[in-house]
Amino acid sequence: MRIIKAKSVLAGVGLLMVATTASATIMYDQNVTGDVIFGSGNANGGFTTDRQNGIELGLRAKLRFDETNQPQNVFNSNGDGTYQFDNILPPSGFSFAPNSPSTAIWNFEWSVNSSFDGSGGFLDNFSYLLEIDFDPSAGTNFIGLDPVNVPSSDNALGNNSTPNGGGLVDEANYGSNIGVNNLAQNSWNMEFAPFDFNALDVGIYDFVLSAFDSQQQLLASTSIQVINARVPEPQTWIPFSFALLGLAWLRRRAKQ
Repeated sequence: MRIIKAKSVLAGVGLLMVATTASATIMYDQNVTGDVIFGSGNANGGFTTDRQNGIELGLRAKLRFDETNQPQNVFNSNGDGTYQFDNILPPSGFSFAPNSPSTAIWNFEWSVNSSFDGSGGFLDNFSYLLEIDFDPSAGTNFIGLDPVNVPSSDNALGNNSTPNGGGLVDEANYGSNIGVNNLAQNSWNMEFAPFDFNALDVGIYDFVLSAFDSQQQLLASTSIQVINARVPEPQTWIPFSFALLGLAWLRRRAKQ
């Protein structure tokens, strides 16, 4: 898998350049064509999409685990391509994500449909670039990779009629399967390869997904931002709330 790292001084510069070049027609909180095909029980919806030149690209963020370690179909979309997750700080020595204190409670999920309306082609007729910002600060550091055209992968593959959760996962024959399918999807947490970094830090993470023809002309592009916040562990909320109420009472008495 080819990985490219790039540095941009201002947040969002890379996103703006890609979107402007593609003349992207971004739509928010969309279903992808035809369904979500990785795993069972993963709902459609909540995607930020671009549909151009027969290609549909979709990105979204999803709550990976709630505070009881249960998976959820919660996308926390703000309706403008941003998604916000409030990571509750667990008690010292514990983690809400199973077996790892560095697993963010959110995943990002991507969908590539190379012929959503029947006018495109198979997945391997095009190339793709998924750019992932691993720097939560105001700057952006992007890892860039083609998530589709790789020798083997656990991506779920299918077509416009593949049912929910019915995607084909066949790592041994993946290279040939992308030549006969037009839909690829996956759900990733940035803790795991090829990323291997902690996404628990408070800040903003940018994601850009683009598709190109054989001449490297940009055909479609979509982007999202994940806002990662932290809130206190639940038992600290009560004294904090009492402190705020006490301060409000003192200010009211002072005015009187």
